[in-house]
Amino acid sequence: MVHVLSSRVLIRPGDPERSRRFYGEALGLAVYREFGTGPERGTVYFLGGGFLEVAGRSEPPVTPGLQLWLQVADLDAAHEELVARDVPVLREPRTEPWGLKEMWISDPDGTRICVVEVPEDHPIRSRPSI
Repeated sequence: MVHVLSSRVLIRPGDPERSRRFYGEALGLAVYREFGTGPERGTVYFLGGGFLEVAGRSEPPVTPGLQLWLQVADLDAAHEELVARDVPVLREPRTEPWGLKEMWISDPDGTRICVVEVPEDHPIRSRPSI
């Protein structure tokens, strides 16, 4: 079996500076590391248990089919914060039939991002063996 030590999602945006503003300022992700110089330099953000690297440049469509899933502690507070930062909300927060509270936003290149709150009583949080 492959022993994975770390992982990250790599995004090659159409406009790297615009994407860095979105992920670093609008979403407020903390920077893990930066590398290179110039407009296509790389920035790696903390993404919960993994990382999100924004580096290089691509021609549209940049990330067809790629979607991100970001879990937050308080979806209503995240919604208020993102709206205050002018992040376009594709779908307002709501509780889904499967019990998760979800909201959808997108990055400047159209990558869809599901922002999720897992309620305290949801089965995802169940640890029956403990």
